[in-house]
Amino acid sequence: MARSARGAARRARAAPRDPSQVQSVRRALALLEALAASADGMSLGEVAQTVGLAPSTAHRLLTTLQAQRFVRFVPGEGLWQVGVQAFTVGQAFRRARDLLSLARPTLRRLMEESGETANLYIEEGGEAVCMGQVESRQMMRAIARPGGRVKMHCSGVGKAMLALLPEAEVARIVKAHGLPRMTERTLDTPGRLREALAATRLRGFAVDDEEHAVGMRCVAAAVLDEDGRPIAALSLSGPAARLGDAALMAAGRLVAGAAAALTRELGGRAKA
Repeated sequence: MARSARGAARRARAAPRDPSQVQSVRRALALLEALAASADGMSLGEVAQTVGLAPSTAHRLLTTLQAQRFVRFVPGEGLWQVGVQAFTVGQAFRRARDLLSLARPTLRRLMEESGETANLYIEEGGEAVCMGQVESRQMMRAIARPGGRVKMHCSGVGKAMLALLPEAEVARIVKAHGLPRMTERTLDTPGRLREALAATRLRGFAVDDEEHAVGMRCVAAAVLDEDGRPIAALSLSGPAARLGDAALMAAGRLVAGAAAALTRELGGRAKA
């Protein structure tokens, strides 16, 4: 057994048995980790021994993973290998990591030019997830920690991405998450949300006018991939006392320009 595969086996056996975890999921992930650590693939007996499972149990899990293309079986060699879907998931993580690396100078410039907090969000599971932030130097400022989530309908970044998604996809997200009211200004009906998304497309950036948090305003614009789909959104956020209407519109134009430049840098394009 290769040294890296042995390491995977040790980690699998040493993992704490949290009662809240699903055992079959934990075992399936251990199988994936063991296969990923093997350069050429592993036989059923090898992978079962590596993760400490009976061959019958390992085979049942492997065939389930195979059906979802997370692993593949090479009949002529009798080996199990990592499948294309595992590669796809890994690529998604790599893109997110690379996106943040490329976006950091843009976030810094946005903060310096506007004086407000600059943010980068992606959509995941129908919510907007914070990937990175450069905080304003002002005493009063917006703060969001990486990994923090906000609802799409009541955030600038969420509306910036929703505005460029197909209507069916927007409807699916709304059905799954609803339109919970966060403040008195939250867009809590489908009609109001549709109007806001239309205004976002016309304006070129989204506005959160104290819809997520009282006293905070935000502007955001989407970053697009090569098919013109939103893969992220940049935003500027700060207290309403500083972001009056004129300052808010100026910040919106600034973030829209930055999002367009980052789109080009990533090889993306706006839809015709």
